Amino acid sequence: MSVSPERFGPGPVAAVGTPATDRTPAVSTAPERAAAPHEAPGVDPLRLGRAAAIVGAIAALVSLAGSWIPSLWGDEAASVLSATRPGSSLFAMFLNVDAVHGAYYLGLHEWVRLFGSSPFSVRLPSAFAIGVCAAAVTWLCGRVGGAGRAGSIRFAVVAGLIAAILPRLTYAGEEARGYAFSAALATLLWVVVVEVLRRGMPSRRGWAVYAAVLAAGVYIFLYLALLAVAVGVVLALGPERRRHLRHWAVATGAAFLAASPVVVLALIEHKQIAFLADRAVVTPNTVLVKMWFGAWPFAVIAWTLILVAVVLWVRGLIRLRSVPSGLDLETITLAWLVIPTGALLLVSTVIPDYTPRYGTFAAPAAAILIALGIRRVGGIPFSNRMPRPVLAAIALVAVLAAAAPVYVGQRTPYAKNQSDWNDIAATVQHEAQAGDAIVFDASVRPSRRPRLALDTNPASFAGLNDVLLKTPYSQSELWDATTYSIPDAAALGRFAAVTRVWLVEYEKGPAPDTWGVGDLEALGFRVAEHVDLHRSDVYLLMR
Repeated sequence: MSVSPERFGPGPVAAVGTPATDRTPAVSTAPERAAAPHEAPGVDPLRLGRAAAIVGAIAALVSLAGSWIPSLWGDEAASVLSATRPGSSLFAMFLNVDAVHGAYYLGLHEWVRLFGSSPFSVRLPSAFAIGVCAAAVTWLCGRVGGAGRAGSIRFAVVAGLIAAILPRLTYAGEEARGYAFSAALATLLWVVVVEVLRRGMPSRRGWAVYAAVLAAGVYIFLYLALLAVAVGVVLALGPERRRHLRHWAVATGAAFLAASPVVVLALIEHKQIAFLADRAVVTPNTVLVKMWFGAWPFAVIAWTLILVAVVLWVRGLIRLRSVPSGLDLETITLAWLVIPTGALLLVSTVIPDYTPRYGTFAAPAAAILIALGIRRVGGIPFSNRMPRPVLAAIALVAVLAAAAPVYVGQRTPYAKNQSDWNDIAATVQHEAQAGDAIVFDASVRPSRRPRLALDTNPASFAGLNDVLLKTPYSQSELWDATTYSIPDAAALGRFAAVTRVWLVEYEKGPAPDTWGVGDLEALGFRVAEHVDLHRSDVYLLMR
């Protein structure tokens, strides 16, 4: 039987059937040994699978812990309101806005029907998705990571745990949006590609699975389509991988055809994100820190380790004086990290439509590169008094220590865009009386309107008279409700029998906001009480 020359992981090449040595050079890019088409290169799949499951469970718990603490915010409100509206209304909404989030909303719609719409409940699926992501990172690194049986699994576990605590992924894991699922599907896509390549010859079934995962990824996050380009580049760089290019092209085309409805709707609805053009979104801080790392201390450590990994990998290639045909994690992760996000950043210079969360699906690649940097640090001769494993341990501890304050900050009451909807609900529920009217500031963009505190938590506002409501969100063609102005509502007689009004303002600056105070005073009301919250002002006005 012929054996594919496709090779995985660092280490010297050994003939098939010959026991492979377990020693790993300090810096090496050559594969440890060739693998038979159906054989794991130096790693027991069952043991690796158990390790991946454990890491995945830990990652899910890390993302889940404290996820109920921050108030929901505007983007999450779009998810919750979409998930809690009737199904027919949801599909009608997709024809106007948010079609690109349609698959996630439909899934959350069924989840909410079973488990409710509390912050803990709606964020729980994202924590599960990060668990899948970290487990897939562990599996991927175990299959391609090399360095012997025990060493490969140890490295795979470290990579999975770094994914579990990477700030971008812990943020996505406690947010009721689809970004956590984009990271999970992107990682699973690479797992499928690697498993296909391990067979040596192209597999129609394998590439069909690739097409299905890619199509699902595009439905969850449109820009995940760019990952197909990264896969194609990885295939083209290896002589033994080029035999898969035709199958990759067919599978990618099939995936894009299957996802074409969401692509068409996205083009029609592209003006929905036109407000991003007013922001200076692409800055060094945005790219180097906010995209994946959350804060400068973590970013400095992360980029240093990534640089170590890449420089020593390139040095190894130069020493070989040729591009090896074997597949390694550096090739995968650099293509994964650089190509899709680079394309997004390039396009954003012409069509501003970028936010750091768009890079979530490349965050697992950053985690793997950090892990590769830690492993490389452990192979650098530094001092006879400091064993190499100690250097790697110090680097790992530095990563964990830098991630901790970012993680804690993500789980504070106002962590989500400074939203204080929990405070609004608690204040009104404690102070208001049945029959009181309530008015919400409508002068800010929909995702910041304090009315969303009511729509996402109606129980806290039970018994109040929503005098400005025109069309409830559940009946609207858009994701949010529509309202009257205060003068228009007064002309309709909405204030005729009202003696007490609660006014909730979005605080735009250091001074208390008074958007509706003047209009209510014109109707004969006077301010009787003012509560200054974190991001909102709550007024009680009486006749």
